Amino acid sequence: MSSTPGGSTSTGDLERVFALIGRGHLPPPDGRVEVVPSPAGPSDVVCAFTAHTIIAAAVEEGEVWSKLSPGDLGAPMEAGFLVWLGERLEIAPGMLDVVLVATGDAPATGTQIVPQQADSVARVERARRYRRDVKVFGDSAGRGIGVVGRGLARRWEVAVEVEPAHRNSRLGRDLFAAARRLVPVDEPLFAQVSPGNAASLRAVLAAGFRPLGAEVLFLTRPGNSVLSASE
Repeated sequence: MSSTPGGSTSTGDLERVFALIGRGHLPPPDGRVEVVPSPAGPSDVVCAFTAHTIIAAAVEEGEVWSKLSPGDLGAPMEAGFLVWLGERLEIAPGMLDVVLVATGDAPATGTQIVPQQADSVARVERARRYRRDVKVFGDSAGRGIGVVGRGLARRWEVAVEVEPAHRNSRLGRDLFAAARRLVPVDEPLFAQVSPGNAASLRAVLAAGFRPLGAEVLFLTRPGNSVLSASE
């Protein structure tokens, strides 16, 4: 398969894409690279799925194609292209994240989860700079904290942080599972995890999330910052 320009997009805008993905409908593995308008929220983004890439950014399709090697399915995620796109958008690319999804339901765990204010916690402060409708929660013993809110393309997103002394205790898994109960039933919930963060990947997979692709954010709207799920 090769990546070819031109024609209307097969998936539509990014908000619709994630709504479909959350219900199990991934973009077709057709080798295409789509360029769609900037999504709602603070970030432009490059999203890589199996043999299909979507670039949602304030950039012309022709410019994108001039920087990609025809037939190279991995070209949109290569460092050279991401640096070029960052220069074009006047913002450095963020980190590469694995993206995972689960639905808004999960069985209860043995960990007691309670709402929290935690306004002074750095993770919460960062979340509120670029997510809306943020909910903050944690375990009753104060060993870990999580945030759920509307992020990229208005999708529900979760991020979790566990105190160092309590990692590898399944608390991260329980917090990710709890987040699934904080969004409407059957509503998709997304998590972004750095590929090198094996602890978080294990926790989020154990909580019933499934991997769907990878993405790099470009925080083009001032006053916002990147946040990945971590344990």
